[in-house]
Amino acid sequence: MVNHKKSKSKKILLLYILIVIAFLVFLSVMLITVLKSRNMPSLYAVESSKAGRGSIISADGFHLATTKKLYKAVVDTRYIDPNKKELFVELFSIYSGMKPKEINKRLSKRRGVVVLSYNVAEIQAHYLKKLARELRRFKVFLALKNPKTGLRSVHGLSIIESGESREYPYGKLLTPILGYPHKLEDNGFTYVKGVKGLEKRWDDELSARQDGYSRGKRDVNSYIILNKESFTKPKINGLDIKLTIPISLEIKIERMLDAMKKELRAKEVMISIMNSTDGTVYAMASSNRFLPKNIKRSDYPSLNSDMIEYSFEPGSVLKPITFSLLLEKKLINPYDLVNGHNGRFRMGRKVITDEHRFDWLSAENVIVYSSNIGIAQLAQKLSGYDFHEGLKQFGFSKKSTPDLIYEKTGSIPSAQRLENQIYKATCAYGYGIRANLMQLMRAYSVFNNNGRMVYPHIVKSFINEYGEEKVLDPLEENFVISSATAQRVKKILIKTVNKGTGKKARTAGLQIGGKTGTAHIVEKGKYVNKYNTAFMGFANDKKNKYTIGVIVIQPKKSQFAAQTSVPVFKQAVEIMIEEGYLKPKVVK
Repeated sequence: MVNHKKSKSKKILLLYILIVIAFLVFLSVMLITVLKSRNMPSLYAVESSKAGRGSIISADGFHLATTKKLYKAVVDTRYIDPNKKELFVELFSIYSGMKPKEINKRLSKRRGVVVLSYNVAEIQAHYLKKLARELRRFKVFLALKNPKTGLRSVHGLSIIESGESREYPYGKLLTPILGYPHKLEDNGFTYVKGVKGLEKRWDDELSARQDGYSRGKRDVNSYIILNKESFTKPKINGLDIKLTIPISLEIKIERMLDAMKKELRAKEVMISIMNSTDGTVYAMASSNRFLPKNIKRSDYPSLNSDMIEYSFEPGSVLKPITFSLLLEKKLINPYDLVNGHNGRFRMGRKVITDEHRFDWLSAENVIVYSSNIGIAQLAQKLSGYDFHEGLKQFGFSKKSTPDLIYEKTGSIPSAQRLENQIYKATCAYGYGIRANLMQLMRAYSVFNNNGRMVYPHIVKSFINEYGEEKVLDPLEENFVISSATAQRVKKILIKTVNKGTGKKARTAGLQIGGKTGTAHIVEKGKYVNKYNTAFMGFANDKKNKYTIGVIVIQPKKSQFAAQTSVPVFKQAVEIMIEEGYLKPKVVK
């Protein structure tokens, strides 16, 4: 009986110990379960989207430069059901446009993660994301066990935003004013940054402001439930830039320049067309352009915006400016007589010559018939200081426009140097001074705008992603000379076209004025037998006033502006009439 009781006690003790051990094991398992990190599906979902670079838009609403988002299609070959691989290939081919042969080739390259395409367009990415969900639903992808976690998971088709590409739908149009960007990498994302032209000058404004981000509880389809507990940071794209230049006019002007470059056998032909009263630029064109998406070594000389980056000696187009300074200081009268010295005049050690010989001519005819000898003598009445300051007032050696970058502002002789009679004489007819086309445009706007000088501008406004437009304020106009002086020089420029060196620029029914200019080119510090020619002037109808400037670099057909730059001006005016920018007065 005693032994039976002892045996029963031992069994109860053993059972108690087993229960305690089991309880301790249970507690340990629970503790490990709580403390151990687990790969459980998150209750929250996160979405992010990259903001895009702004577009550059023409005055008539065409996108000249725009951004295209790029996506890549990625798949893990280990998860594709072998029995449904052919279905995957066929469907991906239909949705992506890739050939099945190319898809199979990429899938067979390696086992694991494979990039099927690096260049998926945004619309294709949208449809491929839908396809990815459908492929999961039809169990094209297997659920495989992770050897580390022991959990099963499915890795299907992923469409990942990989970068952005800058597109130029109109090819070479308006380059190199638009400029071009280059690509940069940031954590596997490709974005672009401006290098030249408008792309560089306004890079901060064009660049994306803020990437989008959303976080919140997810539904059964892993979409974010948008409620008061969710967080959303909106995507803010870069600003669009709207230009003053209409594509309809620019295309015709550029085509004309291409033809004239061949006819004149020139290195480059440039033109700018600007509203004389407010500086609005309607065309800024060059015969030398490039494809921003496919820049070749032969394009390198064309990458600069030569309207502001090509600095040259302007030649005789500077004579009206010298003349206006003399008039403003009341140092001359337009009807004063000037000795033409029969086309050859010695000043110190320098001999100054004229293409056409004159005995005597009036001071204003010095401009009309472009006499170097006449303006050289008249300029001696100006002090070096007044000449130097006058050229600065006309905008020389200063930036011409706020809208472009890397401008070569040129140079003017110092006041001290201009006290020398030879420097004063040569500068008076455009040698020893360097300027660019847009500086000359500013200077000539003075004569067509009652003595006020405007700033050329090609950017009209900024537009945000909501379509709100902010028009830029015009820069302050400066009075350079009196209205009376400007009007007098304007009449002389009109006479120059009607009777002098600019006759080929005449257009019936319009008020046309201007001045020709030819200058030797300097190479390695010496003047060589190469020339630049120019014609700076204006074309007006009853309502509109335009300043127009033409530069022809190294024409081989002729060294005379009357046969090179003037015909370009004339054709530009005819195009403006066709496009409705000028309306000639019809004589009944």
